[in-house]
Amino acid sequence: MKVSEIMTREPATIGPDATLGEAATLMKQQDCGSIPVVENGRLVGIVTDRDIVIRAIAAGKDPKKTRAAEVMSADPITVAPDDDVNVAEREMRERQVRRLPVVEDGRLVGILVTAQLARVERANELGETIEEISKPASGRASHARG
Repeated sequence: MKVSEIMTREPATIGPDATLGEAATLMKQQDCGSIPVVENGRLVGIVTDRDIVIRAIAAGKDPKKTRAAEVMSADPITVAPDDDVNVAEREMRERQVRRLPVVEDGRLVGILVTAQLARVERANELGETIEEISKPASGRASHARG
């Protein structure tokens, strides 16, 4: 299965000049801990709730005045829409991230979240379970009732 089959298209984003207050408000609305930073359709970074706390608030910066570009993680980990979901899952596990921007030719085309991968995994497990249930039991004679 490809990333493009399960990703969220047109995810919420902010520009590099958005304030951290705006970023935090959007995170609250979207119920997430990170927001891609996009300029002219191109992914330039990502701001996480941790970036806001550690790089801004703990450093004494005002979140209503501090811009996303000042604290964002530039060059975030990304996947391509044609990547296999197993590749994306491995990246998320190894890098300990819950959201991966999906980028094609430098442009943000979607976002992949762990919940989407979990749904795919559950569907695969369910399919395997149904397949196992549907197999005839070996060594059993079928009994016709009559």
